[in-house]
Amino acid sequence: MGEKINEFRVDDQQIEIKHRIFNHSPVEEALFINEHSELVELIDDLRRFDQKIVLTSGTFDILHIGHAAYLNKAKSYGDFLIVGVDSDEKVRKRKGPDRPVVPESERVKMLASLRSVDFITLKQPDEPRWGLIKLIKPDTLIITEETYDDDTKLELGKICGQVICLEPQATTSTSAKIRLMEIGWGNKIKKPIEELLERHNANDELCREIGKILIGRKDD
Repeated sequence: MGEKINEFRVDDQQIEIKHRIFNHSPVEEALFINEHSELVELIDDLRRFDQKIVLTSGTFDILHIGHAAYLNKAKSYGDFLIVGVDSDEKVRKRKGPDRPVVPESERVKMLASLRSVDFITLKQPDEPRWGLIKLIKPDTLIITEETYDDDTKLELGKICGQVICLEPQATTSTSAKIRLMEIGWGNKIKKPIEELLERHNANDELCREIGKILIGRKDD
């Protein structure tokens, strides 16, 4: 009798796991898992059903067609795609105080709307090197050409099933789009400011300083 009860409990557990994996709610919050320990539990559940795990990471600031194509391609290497998103603090430390343009909460929600993405988690600046990779040990790690050198790829191959390096999936980038926005903004505001300075007889030094602000900041 006891054996039958135990068997029933195992079956019950399997049903619960299947429901959790294959029937999760389609809303954004169901896709976002902030706690990495919870993410590991979920991956263990997935692997009980021989599901192949794909992992990739990035900033995904100002989501564009290149991001979407990249994630679609990444998903093709397995059953479930997990995306590690750089937190706002991590991005600021790496790219400067003006980035990201889009805050982490919005970047997560935008990624969650893509059909190729299954689960999302945030990466913080205080995490150890390759922390998420070592934690998940994905069947396939997807990286971009400029992310790691050849020696590092070999080291990562010891942690993951395989490391796939994808070429850019579109001829655009977030930095390029930001530059276009800056140019557009500059063109719209330049003439009115020049007229204002002329009307108030601004001296040459003031004009030069304002000109520096208008033509702007350096590329990332």
